[in-house]
Amino acid sequence: MLPHAGYMYSGRVAGETVSRVALRDTAVLLGPNHTGNGEAFSIMTRGFWETPLGQVPIDEELAGLIAKNSSFLKIDPLAHKFEHSLEVELPFLQYLKPDLKIVPIAFLSDDVRTLKDIGREIADTITKNKRGSSVTVIASSDMTHYEPQAEAKLKDREAIEAILGLSEDRLVERIRRLSITMCGYAPVIVMLSCVRHLGARCGTLVKYETSGDITGDTESVVGYAGIIIQ
Repeated sequence: MLPHAGYMYSGRVAGETVSRVALRDTAVLLGPNHTGNGEAFSIMTRGFWETPLGQVPIDEELAGLIAKNSSFLKIDPLAHKFEHSLEVELPFLQYLKPDLKIVPIAFLSDDVRTLKDIGREIADTITKNKRGSSVTVIASSDMTHYEPQAEAKLKDREAIEAILGLSEDRLVERIRRLSITMCGYAPVIVMLSCVRHLGARCGTLVKYETSGDITGDTESVVGYAGIIIQ
């Protein structure tokens, strides 16, 4: 799990986290749809994305299989066209693995049952096609938005504990009970469901910071967490 804010705010968390991961041939990228454009569950299956570091091709074989085997994902480039939550992760990934391929998926719906099912579908596709050793699953999310730093840290600690425990239900319960404004909890639910079905057993918090740690303004901050699940 990586944050996706401006690099000056969340780049240190993202960089320290992803640098500890042995990236595989393909990254399945799961992110929130902030724009509201496109389908509720949107996957791209062809083409490439481009950053100043060059082009990143879509893994058309795996993306096509995931789309084919899913009851919910729709092939839809529009949802990704103006969305930043996945593209800001690419320079980190390109730097560490220049030959990386991606499968971009964006989520506009927060229907928990469907999100869990999508995670299972992705895992089943990876397993059935013997791609487990070649895939990294990455969820893109920032944590609490625009609250005093002390309150943001308390809320984010509750959400992080649920993620480290690989519990989608506990995460959703805490988000709703504490009104945690975590923008990417839908992709995190998908990621947790997916990696549990792939055999993951534990999570590690690599780094947590807020924008206040960078700017010194602690009156209204956004939280950033970098987590590795194995």
